[in-house]
Amino acid sequence: MSGLGLALDEYLAVRRALGFKMDTQAGQLAGFVAFADQADVVTITTEVALAWAMLPPGASPGWQARRLHMVCGFARHLHGLDPRTEVPPADLLTGRNYRPTPYLYSADEVDRLRAAARELSPPLRAATLDTLIGLLSVTGLRIGEAIRLDRDDIDPTGRTLLVHDPKRGASRLLPLHPSTIDALGTYSRLRDRLCPQPSAPSMFVSTRGSRLAHTTIYTAFGEVLRHVGLEPPAVARRPRVHDFRHAFAVNTLVNWYRDGGDIGARLPLLSGYLGHASPAATYWYLSAAPELLRLAAERLDHPIWDRP
Repeated sequence: MSGLGLALDEYLAVRRALGFKMDTQAGQLAGFVAFADQADVVTITTEVALAWAMLPPGASPGWQARRLHMVCGFARHLHGLDPRTEVPPADLLTGRNYRPTPYLYSADEVDRLRAAARELSPPLRAATLDTLIGLLSVTGLRIGEAIRLDRDDIDPTGRTLLVHDPKRGASRLLPLHPSTIDALGTYSRLRDRLCPQPSAPSMFVSTRGSRLAHTTIYTAFGEVLRHVGLEPPAVARRPRVHDFRHAFAVNTLVNWYRDGGDIGARLPLLSGYLGHASPAATYWYLSAAPELLRLAAERLDHPIWDRP
């Protein structure tokens, strides 16, 4: 192993001891070390860091900036041990987060998507996508969180769902509507009948009895989008699975406006339900939907303290 490789192992060990997972950084920085070794570079320079960060050609500015940021952290660590190490300027590459315009599903569209999912084959695939779409639409779960759900995470008696977030090392307990509990129970019974010996304890399983993979979901979801006509040019942009999370956040605010509640006081509740550390992250999911704008404008015209 090269000197940079040994230094990387030490750097990762230090960061993990401080509580950082470093899973993504470990893989990316190992690629950087291999790149530097191939170029016969024994210490980090701005030139080699920049050359690696801009790979592959044509990558987005945000991707390039994130890669350079990883090397900068590694370089700062090494600079304290070896003054020859160059720490690239933090603003050498600037990338902005790009927020695709979300597609806000209507209740009718969710129903149509679920109906199309039920037409898939075989029956287990159909039931899995149908139930998954329903759960995402009423909870705003990330698709990765839904995939990681195990059977024991559902508490029918307490009507709760335990959601795990290994990226942040935390879990959250979500209350569920009785109808959602009933739907999950119906799926569970069908799953156990069609797949009596699964290879994973997951709530949602593939036709082989394994835990679902992202590609499996996206492929099936693409089929139902085409079936209901929610693809360009019928819509401005192709809806995503992740857009259920955006729609849930917006619909929650719309319902709160309708019942006359204090939005500012309630927003931390939505943040907690979505798994955000603060409302600042929740604002990313709030879009200027016409209904939301109309209700917000009415609230401005009639402040809460002026209402009977």
